[in-house]
Amino acid sequence: MKRILKQAIGIDCAKDDFEASYGKYYENSEVEITARKNCSNNQQGFEKLDHFIEKLVVKDVPLVIVMEATGVYHEKLACHLYDKGYSVSVVLPQRAKAFMKTLKTKTVTDKESSKGLTVMGLEKNLDLWQKPDQVFNTLKQLTREREQVQKSLSQIKNQLHAEQAGAWPNTKSIKRMNQLKKTYEKQIKEIEDDIDEILRSNPGLQKKIDHITTTPGLGKLTVVTVVAETNGFNLMRNKKQVVSYAGYDVVEKTSGTSVRGKTHISHRGNRHIRRAMHMPALTAIRHTPQNKELFKRLVSKHGIKMKGVVAVQRKLLVLIYTLWKKEEDYDENKYLHKLLEQPEKTALTELDQVRSLEFLNSKQR
Repeated sequence: MKRILKQAIGIDCAKDDFEASYGKYYENSEVEITARKNCSNNQQGFEKLDHFIEKLVVKDVPLVIVMEATGVYHEKLACHLYDKGYSVSVVLPQRAKAFMKTLKTKTVTDKESSKGLTVMGLEKNLDLWQKPDQVFNTLKQLTREREQVQKSLSQIKNQLHAEQAGAWPNTKSIKRMNQLKKTYEKQIKEIEDDIDEILRSNPGLQKKIDHITTTPGLGKLTVVTVVAETNGFNLMRNKKQVVSYAGYDVVEKTSGTSVRGKTHISHRGNRHIRRAMHMPALTAIRHTPQNKELFKRLVSKHGIKMKGVVAVQRKLLVLIYTLWKKEEDYDENKYLHKLLEQPEKTALTELDQVRSLEFLNSKQR
């Protein structure tokens, strides 16, 4: 009898139901899908899935449950399985799609997707998902709500400006737009008050955020957004993972002598973090010499201003992670010394180093 080395359940979630497939990985590297189950995406369906798992799973053999991050439809089931003590892995849709292309199947259905996720769980070593802390989850909901309301406020301001600047402005339209503008501004104020209330009720979290906001360019809302979106950097063990999670990791496409694709960031990460880091990066470029020098150097090299801005965004994100872990204030002198100790990693030119040293010496005097 073949020995089972690993078990996996792949779940493809939709709004109303989900498809689950069960598979085994044997010692001869054979993969076998033995059962599947369709359940409604509610508490009754979760209980049916529990019976399905208990009936099939072999004891004392590792089991992983793999799900695809489908908007918010997978979240309740993921929390239910996590609370039951199962090892749950939630993969990004791009990664699941890329893996499906390696399989023989050409059909794309919920059934085949769940099978593909099962095979993925059996063959790959996936990072395990952890249930978000309630505080960070609430902050994430609030910061995302504020982002949407702020977007609506910007739109109505633009419409109001266009209407007022026109040759025949409609006074009734302007009145309604002003009322809507005041409503959005009131909602933003209420959301910010809710965020402040959460921070006041969590002194430890407030203290950490106060440390980070000593950095020029980084405000409270930016830091709260980053911390909430990363669940307090809970599962991130190094800076590289933080950069990749936000989509700032660099993608390069070269092959032989003919293929020379442009180097760019992947964008395969959390877009809310990237949006939150944009304005702080512009502020940091204007007011901090080291970020200004980094920006100028990259613009002079590539001629593209956005590359310089993105580089500063990435640097600020790494700084947030570092200060969060160390629980200390931003130290300008210490930061500059660190840059000069690792020139090969920051790619500082000799001129950059001289300017940084001059600035550091002036500060010390």
